[in-house]
Amino acid sequence: MIKKKISVVIPVYNAENTIKELSKSVFNNLLENVEQLHLILVNDGSTDNSGSICLDLASNNENITYIELAKNFGEHPAILAGLHYVDGDYVVLMDDDFQNPPEEIIKLINEIHSKDYDVVYSKFLKKEHHYLRNIGSRFINYVAFKVFEKPKDLYLSSFKILNRFAVSECIKYKGPFPYLDGIIFNITRNVGSVLVEHRPRLKGESGYTFPKLVSLWSNLYINHSIFPMRLISIIGLFIFISSAIFLIWVIVEKLINPDLPAGWSSVIGLILLFSGMQFLFIGLIGEYLGRLFLTNNNKPQFIVRKKI
Repeated sequence: MIKKKISVVIPVYNAENTIKELSKSVFNNLLENVEQLHLILVNDGSTDNSGSICLDLASNNENITYIELAKNFGEHPAILAGLHYVDGDYVVLMDDDFQNPPEEIIKLINEIHSKDYDVVYSKFLKKEHHYLRNIGSRFINYVAFKVFEKPKDLYLSSFKILNRFAVSECIKYKGPFPYLDGIIFNITRNVGSVLVEHRPRLKGESGYTFPKLVSLWSNLYINHSIFPMRLISIIGLFIFISSAIFLIWVIVEKLINPDLPAGWSSVIGLILLFSGMQFLFIGLIGEYLGRLFLTNNNKPQFIVRKKI
């Protein structure tokens, strides 16, 4: 037995077919292996019967806390909502779809306990997601490597464990567009990983649509880094140098060959190219300013309707 208090936070969204069995499996696999176990179920605006099931679970088990959010805020705000109510020495974060087997939690606990990491991520030999979701995950991991100097071999899995220090620092973040892994890497580099099993989804479909994945990417890229702004400056400098070289080439070519006709199509093409880039850059700057505006106007990360 590991003499530590363990909290498990599960953001729940339309998981009526899995959440009861998943909760039971968490207790069956951990209760005899840890000093104390606390399960926090965060209902993130589910439109099915998930809320009633979670409420019934919490009403019949004093070691389960049910948190109902006022509407759907997204996975990362829901997790942060749950982190405000944990009391464990270590906090496990996992999805509601049973793709992360509860019996693998003990591997995360052993790794963080034995090596004194702040955070331990799970890693998989094979991910049982749709190939488009896997492509998106690889892209996000590449962006995180560039933005946060994340270790190349570290996969940013949603199935992970945090110690008390990491949890305490994460909940200090008050911005309205949280990306948990961005918050973590702004706090610490003392992270590790452990190999676990990843299972195919048994029932239902992923709640991550393409627009939600884009929103998640923007939260990572914009909320926790000014790298996009720096990228704009680099692209602007490249365009300026390229334009100067092209202009010199045009002048020299005209001097060598005075009868050379002016190219209407190339001029229009360049105008459209640079106009499009200007709109893109202005939009990106507007995104930063808009998020700053919403932050200053205290847009909430989440709103808790009830806690049982």
